[in-house]
Amino acid sequence: MKLTVVGCSGSFPSADSACSSYLVEADGFRLLLDMGNGALGELQRHCGLYDLDAIFLSHLHADHCIDMCGYFVARYYRHEGGRAGAIPVFGPEGTEQRLTTAYADTPSASSMSEVFDFQTLKSGSFDIGPFAVRTEKVCHPVEAYAIRIEHDGRTLTYSGDTGVCTQLDELAAGSDLFLCEASFTHGKEDIPDLHLNGREAGESARRAEAGRLVLTHIPPWTDGQVNLADARAAFDGPVELARPGATYEI
Repeated sequence: MKLTVVGCSGSFPSADSACSSYLVEADGFRLLLDMGNGALGELQRHCGLYDLDAIFLSHLHADHCIDMCGYFVARYYRHEGGRAGAIPVFGPEGTEQRLTTAYADTPSASSMSEVFDFQTLKSGSFDIGPFAVRTEKVCHPVEAYAIRIEHDGRTLTYSGDTGVCTQLDELAAGSDLFLCEASFTHGKEDIPDLHLNGREAGESARRAEAGRLVLTHIPPWTDGQVNLADARAAFDGPVELARPGATYEI
């Protein structure tokens, strides 16, 4: 598998990065994990607008899904040779309605489903293209899912947004690469069931015995170097900060 960081800022884009979006590729199949603010523009640096095969939306906060509205325009109005075919979009219950409301003026209430084949996420195991995936509901104020992706004996786990929870540790168990949010700063913010800090991300990676930890979803007001140091203090394996355009062979 190849992982490309399209965007990794939390809550809103920073001067250097779009919000959460990650491209996973294998066997010619392209799966996008989230499409937050600014991600659609950055995505075009890494793949064509019509080259995605499926999209996973971890939850429906704007910094993880709002650029789907722009992507609707690209697929509905501007595809050469007519409207683009519907690709699978895996998201929490109500994803179609939420995106339709956010767009505000689709031609009809069902227009989005003409280019997106909406699939409702639940905790469980299924296939997306060549990937064997497992999703688990995690701790966040809205319905949110983490995802474990396996291909050819290798494993990537993406936390989405979450507070500390056993579901995440179990999902990430033995992952070769653990892409984990670290929004908060240890000793500064303490809001249960919302986000992780760097130390908590490191502790989760340690409990999961992950091979490598990549910290992501760090908001512009959070010092990533502090979170990096906190994570390294809790986890003995390789740890780094996600950065736009970074690629990983898994």
